[in-house]
Amino acid sequence: MKSAVENLSPTRVKMHIEVPFAELKPAIDAAYKEIASQIQVPGFRKGKVPSRLVDQRVGRGYVIETAINNSLDNFYRDAVNEASVVPLARPEVEVQQAPGIDEAALDSDLVFDIEVDVRPEIELPEYSGLEVEVEAREAGDAEVEKALEELRGRFGTLKAVERPAADGDYTTIDLVATIDGETIDEATGLSYLIGSGSMLEGLDEALTGLSADEDATFETTLAGGEHAGEKAQVKVVLTAVKERELPEADDDFAQLASEFDTIAELRESLVAKAAEDVLVEQGIEARDKVLEVLVGLVEVPVPASVLDEQVEQHFSGANQADDHDTDEHRAEIKANTEKAFRNEIVLDAVAEKEEIEVEQGELIEYLIQSAQQYGMDPNQFAQMLDGAGQVPMMIGEVRRRKALAKVLELAKVKDSNGKAVDLEAFVKPAGEDAPEAE
Repeated sequence: MKSAVENLSPTRVKMHIEVPFAELKPAIDAAYKEIASQIQVPGFRKGKVPSRLVDQRVGRGYVIETAINNSLDNFYRDAVNEASVVPLARPEVEVQQAPGIDEAALDSDLVFDIEVDVRPEIELPEYSGLEVEVEAREAGDAEVEKALEELRGRFGTLKAVERPAADGDYTTIDLVATIDGETIDEATGLSYLIGSGSMLEGLDEALTGLSADEDATFETTLAGGEHAGEKAQVKVVLTAVKERELPEADDDFAQLASEFDTIAELRESLVAKAAEDVLVEQGIEARDKVLEVLVGLVEVPVPASVLDEQVEQHFSGANQADDHDTDEHRAEIKANTEKAFRNEIVLDAVAEKEEIEVEQGELIEYLIQSAQQYGMDPNQFAQMLDGAGQVPMMIGEVRRRKALAKVLELAKVKDSNGKAVDLEAFVKPAGEDAPEAE
């Protein structure tokens, strides 16, 4: 087989492929056997029909067409590998010449042209030492105290109080909702945190200032049920007011809430955790900015077929509602697809230059993280991806993450106060090679 490649654009090629008859002959023989097993001719067992009778029954043209269809994909893949291109869409095939049906052209070669969109080749700039600035952040006493208060809150207890209800109080309430004097819903003994806004609009205001056994009536718009969207009058009776009583921040609490023996040790751990949180926030900001800077230095052409496919895929199925499919939304999806494609091309190029590989443990960790995001069992998630042929895609994603971590490792990061930011612990947490996911 011979092939030649013509670049039609930075993202599209035309391949001219010539397959000698001798290379196509096995596919033609296989096509005769395949068709012979599908037809019945008196005097011959199924699958043992001679080729000349197959030609009489279905025509040699049909046999040649079957052979070409069965082998075209292999010839195409061989040509793609020889040309070292990565197809991004379905190819467009035009057969120029094929073995004929008359004696003069029985043994002619197969000649066909293929046009296909391909992954563009780019020239990477020097990315060592890219400079980015992140917001100056510090883990101060306020952050530590907030973390301590949140921890105390987890071990707090509710205590009944004899006073009017206020924001942040826990209450026990009864509700009766009516429309035009007719009761449509009622409930008793409900627990509600004033200020949470998690039940009915206007409930927070109605409860604030009430004492136990007092009631108030307010109007609200129902958000759910058969009366959703309708106005209703709601009577709320406050039966109890409780406030959260927090445990003292002492050694006993430290032993209850952590692995530490003293409150001083617990505070030390909270200080370290607050510093880690600051580092992660700065690392994520620096990672996003360094990618933006890098991609901005590279011209990455994007095939129209990639954009069109992603846009149409987004608006198919559940997203095809008329109010969802708008010009503005299509433009947004197109812009996001274009950005993601450019990021992928650039990071793949970095991965190739840095000879980045993906270890099995790294892939497993990424699969576990992804499964958690979808609320799935990791083993089931992995099986689903394997069945759908998506594992190579996941490997590519992990490889790109490692490539971005490498660029970030080589970058010069300063905060908005001009102070250098050391992101080594973010880039390689616990000895790993990639920044942790958001």
